[in-house]
Amino acid sequence: MELRHLRYFSVLAEELHFGRAAARLAISQPPLSVAIRQLEDSIGARLFERNNKEVRLTAAGVAMRLSSRKILAQAEEAALEARDAAAGLIGNLRIGFVGAMLYRGLPEALRGFQERYPGVRIKLTEMNSGEQITELMHNGMDLGFIHTSRMPDTLESRLLVTEPFVCCLPARHPLARKAAVRPADLRDQPFVLFGQGVSPDYHDRILSICAQAGFRPQVRHEARHWLAVVSMVSQGLGVALVPQALRHSALRGAAFKPLAGAGARSDAYGVWRRDARNPLIERLLDEFGAAAG
Repeated sequence: MELRHLRYFSVLAEELHFGRAAARLAISQPPLSVAIRQLEDSIGARLFERNNKEVRLTAAGVAMRLSSRKILAQAEEAALEARDAAAGLIGNLRIGFVGAMLYRGLPEALRGFQERYPGVRIKLTEMNSGEQITELMHNGMDLGFIHTSRMPDTLESRLLVTEPFVCCLPARHPLARKAAVRPADLRDQPFVLFGQGVSPDYHDRILSICAQAGFRPQVRHEARHWLAVVSMVSQGLGVALVPQALRHSALRGAAFKPLAGAGARSDAYGVWRRDARNPLIERLLDEFGAAAG
C-alpha cells in the first residue's frame, strides 16, 4: 500500500465516478483503475461496487474512507513539519550559558528569536565554560555561550562580546569612593576569584592584571559563577575583577568602578559542534548580534 493508492482511493470515494476522479487527479482512467485494484488486492477486500451505471462504496470502503483521511492528513502534517524543520522554523535548541550572559544581551536575543520562530523549543541550562564544552563534545547540547577561547578542534566558535574588566567592591569600601581604581590599589585586599579548574581563562587573566601591577592577589574565596562572585563581594567578603556587564546585576551592597590602566578584556563566545547541521544555531547567533548591535 502506497500513499498514492490512498490519495486515489480518497478522491474516488468522494466522486464515486472514475472519470471525475481521474480528472481531479490529473491522470487517465486506466491508471486509476489499476491503482484501486492494487489497493484492494493489498488489503484483501473489495472497496467499490461498480457497474456500467454507478460506483458505490462497500462496507470495507466506508471504513477505509475514514482511515485514509486520517492517514493522508498525518502524512501531510509530517511533510509540513519536515519542511519547517529543514527551514529552521521548528525544532529543539539546547543552550548552555554562563551567568554573565544574562547581562550581555542573551535574554533580548532569545525574546527576538522566539518571536521570529515560535515553533522552536528552547531549553536553557546555566553552566560554566568547561561544563559546556564537555556537554557539546558529548552532544548533550547544541549551543553554548562561554568565556574561554580554549576549546577542542571539533568545536566552532564566534566572538560575540568583548568588554573591559571593572573592579567590584563592597559599597562601603574606601576605594568605592574613587572615580576609578588602579590594580595596584588592590594589592593588600582579599580577593574573590573564579577557581582555576572552573574557568582557566578568567583565572589567568585576573592573575595577569595583578601581576602587571606587581603583586599576586590574596585569594580568600573562590566561586563557580560570576553572580556568586558579585554576591560574595556585596557581603563584604572581598574584592573582585569582573566583566563590565556585571554592573547591571544591581546587587545591593556591590559597587563597580572602572579599572584604570588594565588592558585585559573579557570575551564571550558562541560555540557549537563543527559537524552540527542545525540551522537554528546560526539564526540565534545572528539574533544575538542584532540585539547587541
